[in-house]
Amino acid sequence: MNPEHVIVETRDWIEKAVIGLNLCPFAKAVYIKNQVRIVVSSARHLDAFLEDLDRELDHLAEVDPDVTDTTLLIHPTLFPDFLDFNDVHQIADEAVAEHGLEGVIQIASFHPLYQFEGTEPDDITNYTNRAPYPTLHLIREASLDKAVEAFPEAETIYERNIETMNKLGIAGWLALGMAHTRKNG
Repeated sequence: MNPEHVIVETRDWIEKAVIGLNLCPFAKAVYIKNQVRIVVSSARHLDAFLEDLDRELDHLAEVDPDVTDTTLLIHPTLFPDFLDFNDVHQIADEAVAEHGLEGVIQIASFHPLYQFEGTEPDDITNYTNRAPYPTLHLIREASLDKAVEAFPEAETIYERNIETMNKLGIAGWLALGMAHTRKNG
């Protein structure tokens, strides 16, 4: 798959859903300052993808946050199954520890078939974590801490997102042009 196309669709998702719906109130500031690094992996197997992850963890740990505050590591084809990708997320968390970056970097995951435990596959609330492609989001904890300080009720983001998604519904999501994040239905 063409990496440029993957980046275009990912930016579209960031702009229309993540920022446009304010699913993450912290995203806009780093995005407009061009501090979001988007890396498309072309690894042919899990081990090679994990090597890409190692490089990105090292890069994020070494680079000035004003240059790169956060990284999206995407693989468009290697992880079509959400549960398999969820296992990769656990391995990625272990990699953070292996790099000595616990408390420095944390990882969030997004997937076209993301499903919260206890929900049905097409429950609209799953769409808060649905991206066009399987994506690991490497986040600096210091930046997250600063953002949470600036957003006094950060613990309400999750509830507000559920409310936003319930009001929007699948039809509203698709009207945003997010059909590429709805690969299962």
